[in-house]
Amino acid sequence: MSKVAIFASGTGSNACRILEFLAERQSEIQVDCLVTNKKEAGIYQVANQLGVPIHYFPNSVFAEGKEILEFLLQRKIQWIVLAGFLRKIEPILIESFENKIFNLHPSLLPKYGGKGMYGRLVHEAVLAAGETESGISIHLVNSEFDKGEVLFQAKCEITKGQTVEELAEKIQILEHRYFAKVVVSHIETI
Repeated sequence: MSKVAIFASGTGSNACRILEFLAERQSEIQVDCLVTNKKEAGIYQVANQLGVPIHYFPNSVFAEGKEILEFLLQRKIQWIVLAGFLRKIEPILIESFENKIFNLHPSLLPKYGGKGMYGRLVHEAVLAAGETESGISIHLVNSEFDKGEVLFQAKCEITKGQTVEELAEKIQILEHRYFAKVVVSHIETI
């Protein structure tokens, strides 16, 4: 059994999709818990709805890292999935979970990645640059923002006059279609 912790700061739609995907199939993967740095995050609703324990840690605890690491090791977590988690992962976690932390980025890396590039800000930058396509990148986390090994990318077309909201919708469709599949497939083949 592979034990996974999902880190999320927002609504939890990708965390929900991963949990639903695992429920639909026979898998040796178990989402042990959800972890958040936001007391008011929508992820709480996903946790309550699907019966998965959720744990809150303030940003100060994430910044230090040691307490989070101890928590994960105590629960025998083997993998971390970042599903809309809006803070940098500390080196102590990256070293302890080397090549075992997944992230989903809303652009075709290496374009539009790096510090401060997340969510709407990415879509605004893509549109401002006049790109004709965008997409998602599912990658492993290393010590540099959005520079870990890319495991999978999916593209979507940008149409003339497309708004940030319309692009965000297209990107979310790709996220929900592929993130769970890629993460589960990668864990199952290791």
